[in-house]
Amino acid sequence: MIEPYYDRDGITIYHADCLDVLPFILTSVGKAVLVTDQPYGMAYVSNFSKYGSTSPIIGDGDVSVRENVLRIWGDRPALVFGTWRCERPFGAVQLLVWDKGDSPGMGDLSVPWGPAHEEIYVIGTGFVGKRRPNVLRYKMLSAGDAERPDHPTPKPVPLMRDLISYCPPSATVIDPFMGSGTTLRAAKDLG
Repeated sequence: MIEPYYDRDGITIYHADCLDVLPFILTSVGKAVLVTDQPYGMAYVSNFSKYGSTSPIIGDGDVSVRENVLRIWGDRPALVFGTWRCERPFGAVQLLVWDKGDSPGMGDLSVPWGPAHEEIYVIGTGFVGKRRPNVLRYKMLSAGDAERPDHPTPKPVPLMRDLISYCPPSATVIDPFMGSGTTLRAAKDLG
């Protein structure tokens, strides 16, 4: 049995390799939805040392980490962040675009345009809610924002609340790549 790192008030956190713990989690929950911002597979290296090492992100050399998680996940519903720089996951039924606003974001500095969006892949079925456009507009947290966590690519909590509000009702939200914890915060806010 795998012991949780934290387990209170409907929140359980495991500090382990997600490929090891995910099969265990899936046997202990009923209806579940994957909402995750895993390494994209683009070998990203930050030159901004405020957020720790300027070494490559572990597991970001290719999309195998994402694909291994999705293989374990099976045909359950999922919302998976990604980038146009890498192949989209098999089984995506819709593409959502997170429009980050006016910030040019991170990326290749040799061209005058910076990416102000990210892709979110909708996989599986069971999502609910009023039909709307697939472009979600939420301002990216800038380096100077007081509420920005100490993380190189945090997602805004309002964006994550919006995504989770369309997830299958009463499903347990699973995020095998906790990052700055915004998926957890949003899920807790929504009960």
